[in-house]
Amino acid sequence: MSTLFSIKDNIIVISGATGVLGAAISKYLAQEGATVVILGRNPTKVEALVQNIIAQGHSAFPAIADVTKEEELHAVYQKLNDNFGKIDVLVNAAGGNMPGAVVMPDQSIMDSDVTSLQKVMELNYLGTFLPTKVFLPLFLKDKKGSIINISSMSAARPLTRVMGYSSAKAAVDNLTKWLAVECNQKYGEGIRVNAMAPGFFLTDQNRTLLTNQDQSLTQRGEKIVNNTPMGRFGKTEELFGTMHWLCSDASRFVTGTVIPVDGGFNAFAGV
Repeated sequence: MSTLFSIKDNIIVISGATGVLGAAISKYLAQEGATVVILGRNPTKVEALVQNIIAQGHSAFPAIADVTKEEELHAVYQKLNDNFGKIDVLVNAAGGNMPGAVVMPDQSIMDSDVTSLQKVMELNYLGTFLPTKVFLPLFLKDKKGSIINISSMSAARPLTRVMGYSSAKAAVDNLTKWLAVECNQKYGEGIRVNAMAPGFFLTDQNRTLLTNQDQSLTQRGEKIVNNTPMGRFGKTEELFGTMHWLCSDASRFVTGTVIPVDGGFNAFAGV
């Protein structure tokens, strides 16, 4: 039982690792004994996070790539193969939204920008698919590992305004289930694919939508809290347990699932 949840010495690749949630998850997994590969497109941010983790006495490794550019990911693959020969976990945390793919209350879909919508789909969907495609051979040496995608509350229950983001995350949910079946049928039971669907956590992406400058809730923020049975936003550290479980052998019979970490939001009908 003492090793069931152990991720000590695991090689864990995390895309989108320099974001608010990605950085917190990266630091936590490193504290638990994993070597975290910080994958991002901004070398300055990547190196800063790597050095922060190392300064705390833990292990981190930099990897620079845009997750929507396959050739850049192949360069990272070669680097990982040369340094480690394999990976144990891939966390596809890169994602985000763009103003042009949002439909505000005073707009209609006729005001949406197709170029922005395409970019949102590429970042969230292709940004999950391409790292999985490119790095999959690093799991095949031992035919064992865990791929963890990041979904959203807006995947299963489309939220107003965030049209592009909702569509993209719904596609990520479908991809998660498809890949789970594909990997088990082609490579055996050892490779698992799941997704974690965070509820509402304050990040740089949504802070201005959910809170005012004085930290009070916006109308949208109040609606979300009122429809969350726990009555609050999530705290970043409340993602760690589910992420740790999915990384470890404790979840070795779990694949093809989308796990909400949402304070009950997805279960609440509003009455």
